[in-house]
Amino acid sequence: MKSDMTLDCFGLLCPMPIIQTSQKIKEMQEGQILEVLATDEGIDPDIHAWCKATGNVCLGVEKNKDEYRAYVKKV
Repeated sequence: MKSDMTLDCFGLLCPMPIIQTSQKIKEMQEGQILEVLATDEGIDPDIHAWCKATGNVCLGVEKNKDEYRAYVKKV
């Protein structure tokens, strides 16, 4: 999936990936897509819950071995 920005959260544990996602999304324009790279398996349920709470759209989470890529569209 093509993203407008990438946020590297490798090695960070909950809640840091979500905190950094929240900060980064504020810098973006409506309709842009943020790719969040993480190693914490909690990113999958956390990003869905955060998007539901904030009104942003989770476009999906991909897992490849121990790495996760979450895609969020700013609304």
